Amino acid sequence: MTETGQTQQQIERFLKKVAQKFTATDCDMPMTDIHLRASQDSGDLMAFDDSDVEITRCVITQWIDNKSDNFYQEAAATLRSELNRIKNIIDNLSVMKPYSFILEDDDKNNVAELYLVDDDIAIIGGDLMEGLDKELDGFLQDLLSREE
Repeated sequence: MTETGQTQQQIERFLKKVAQKFTATDCDMPMTDIHLRASQDSGDLMAFDDSDVEITRCVITQWIDNKSDNFYQEAAATLRSELNRIKNIIDNLSVMKPYSFILEDDDKNNVAELYLVDDDIAIIGGDLMEGLDKELDGFLQDLLSREE
């Protein structure tokens, strides 16, 4: 699925609507994540807060009746790209940090962590813990070899 200009505009508008809900500067809201649900059948893209209250929704025309086996991976890549494009807005929501944008399927299953914002960092991309097992194994092996 290649992203079209129309898809890019629809997602950008959607993300800006989400951001408009969190622009108050007087106090941070006690929410940690924004859940984005994408529907492969209807093309719906919806945003929810931690309490599963809908923030906004739109229909991504290109996603309607999408039959791709890689739909969620492709949607995640498109959403990451758009989040990165408007990161100056996304990084400054009046939401308690750290907060994340998470992609979910129709059944509310976590598909991908799209974007993480903390006080000093923003992480865009796949698994935040990728490679952690290898690093921990290497660390443990180094510790054990020092004892011998």
